Amino acid sequence: VLTDPVVPCGQIMALHLSIPSIFFLRGLPCSFDLQAAQCPDPPSYVPRTFTGNSDHMTFIQRVENLLLKSSESFLCNFAYLPFEHLASDFLHRPVTTKELLSHGSIWLKRMDFVFEYPMPVMPNIVFIGGINCGQR
Repeated sequence: VLTDPVVPCGQIMALHLSIPSIFFLRGLPCSFDLQAAQCPDPPSYVPRTFTGNSDHMTFIQRVENLLLKSSESFLCNFAYLPFEHLASDFLHRPVTTKELLSHGSIWLKRMDFVFEYPMPVMPNIVFIGGINCGQR
């Protein structure tokens, strides 16, 4: 199943049918994509979205990054709660969003390190940066 994990309905169907899923995305809020793929995501190195920080941060920026990451996890767990209930009802077992997305076989990410900061990734993440990647 080729699906966009922002709305994980395709992934729920892939798990129900026991078929592999391929995610096509730019990024997920709260770094759910990095957490699900088990990529290292230390807040002292990887800047959060919309902070404007680079990978070379001052101590204050690192503290801000840590606080933002803490608040992101609370807000995103609340936002993805309806999908967790839907998946749990459909699959007849308790499922979290991170567990749901961790079954992705390949992650096709529409980003490029030319415009983004370099970050550690897992081997099943493939960057297809020529598509929809333009400097704003």
